[in-house]
Amino acid sequence: MFLNLQMLLSSFPAFVKGELQGGDVAVSLVTSVFALSAIASRFMTAALMRKISRDKLLLAGLLLSVLTTAFYSIAESVPSLLVLRILYGIGFGMASTILPTLVSQIIPARRMGEGIGYFGLSTSLAMSIGPMIGINIMNSYGFGALTAAGTAVVCFMLPILLAFKLIKWTAKPDSHRGGGSGVVARSGGGNRSLWFPAFLNVLLSITYSGLLSFIVLYGEFAGLTQVGLFFLFNAATIVLVRPLSGKLFDRRGPALVLIPAGSFVTASMLLLSYSHGLPMLIASALLYGLGFGAIQPTLQAWMLRCSTKERYGEANSMFYNSTDFGVAIGALLLGAVATATDYAVMYRFSAGIMVLFVLLFSVSAALRVIKERGQRSNASHLLMTRMKSFDHQPDGEYDLE
Repeated sequence: MFLNLQMLLSSFPAFVKGELQGGDVAVSLVTSVFALSAIASRFMTAALMRKISRDKLLLAGLLLSVLTTAFYSIAESVPSLLVLRILYGIGFGMASTILPTLVSQIIPARRMGEGIGYFGLSTSLAMSIGPMIGINIMNSYGFGALTAAGTAVVCFMLPILLAFKLIKWTAKPDSHRGGGSGVVARSGGGNRSLWFPAFLNVLLSITYSGLLSFIVLYGEFAGLTQVGLFFLFNAATIVLVRPLSGKLFDRRGPALVLIPAGSFVTASMLLLSYSHGLPMLIASALLYGLGFGAIQPTLQAWMLRCSTKERYGEANSMFYNSTDFGVAIGALLLGAVATATDYAVMYRFSAGIMVLFVLLFSVSAALRVIKERGQRSNASHLLMTRMKSFDHQPDGEYDLE
């Protein structure tokens, strides 16, 4: 599912500019309308999952994705392509809400980071090798062949879905507390503890949107003829870092993962903005893989730790919505920056966004430590007061309340 998305997403800019004669605004809209429709679809799907069989919803989402992918190549104008992107976003939003919820349902809460890390390999690999595959197919055989390949990828999922019966929803309210992450699971709607990691994911996704939407065009601007290799080396690093970051989150919480990983992404964007040869491009890709591959599963596991098991669908929906929202506003924001300046400045702007990511999380972590120390100090003071009160009780009279 994610491979289908990523194969096509990175190739749309060249298709829109080359065959449809669109500009940077049209390129941004092709990404943004998809992301916004996927967000709306996930809200709808999270509610429908309580009323309609999940296998039917998943099948409907996959079928809609297949049909719209097949019709991409016959779009003759930007408006017709935008309509197809909206329909694809609806189908993708349905499927991408149900699949991770099924996975998170069977992962033990105390190993959520590790489990999501392994599951995230599938999505991160698709996000990394998909653009490279898409760029190569389009350059060699054209956009029509690319849409045919994307259609075949989703069609491959349909017999698998029909062959296996999905897990029945048997979750009961989960009183598990957040373990090593220092987060407390809460039930009910309006879980405010999800908003901060979701916002951090928006910031990260803005940088990823800049890669998807503009790295091919930046390659032409900077004279980088093998820009697709960025995604190959990025994928190799992600494979290595994903499982390790999940285990580290389970044992030590998000701080030891997010701060260094955010710094890696910042360095990657800066290095990419100055790249004029293959060595710098590869170094940038490796740094981005280290950072992105660690941050994304950590944020998703953090959000799941903040939720009870029966609310995993909502947590996953918010995680993927924040991803798509970041991609959507990233395409528009970075497209505007690129239009006003150039692509190199745009990637430096992305580095600034990741500096904000690191600063916000660092301040939040510091405030949480101060709050926890204050709570421990108050608890210690209360205990000492009660002990003194106990010591002054007359013989035979003890306050055990």
